[in-house]
Amino acid sequence: MKIIKRLPALPVERALGVLSGRWKAVLLHVLLDGPQRTCELEQRIAGVSQKVLIEQLRALEEHGMVSRRPCADDRQGIEYMLTPLGESVRPVLESLMDWAAHHAKELDEADRLVPCEAVVRGRLTSH
Repeated sequence: MKIIKRLPALPVERALGVLSGRWKAVLLHVLLDGPQRTCELEQRIAGVSQKVLIEQLRALEEHGMVSRRPCADDRQGIEYMLTPLGESVRPVLESLMDWAAHHAKELDEADRLVPCEAVVRGRLTSH
């Protein structure tokens, strides 16, 4: 069963189709820290439900951005990690964050921006 529809042909629309979604960019940002279990992602991202988390991870997996594997120390656990294609989004996300700050400043809305830490908690040290 396909989760996503065929992506648009225009490159900018294709990029937005891969990155758009309530939590996709946040998930990619968090996974830039390295492989993480589903429960770790759920704990690190404030406000994401398990159902939506899994849906967004599956969509990113289908887009070739994320892969999953069983955890080495827990056969029932699943660990998600960026693929090389997913890792290649790092400069894009950094540029988007810079542009968003510029956009907010230009529209005199810089005070409305919140730091990533408002949604993303630090990496768990037990991993």
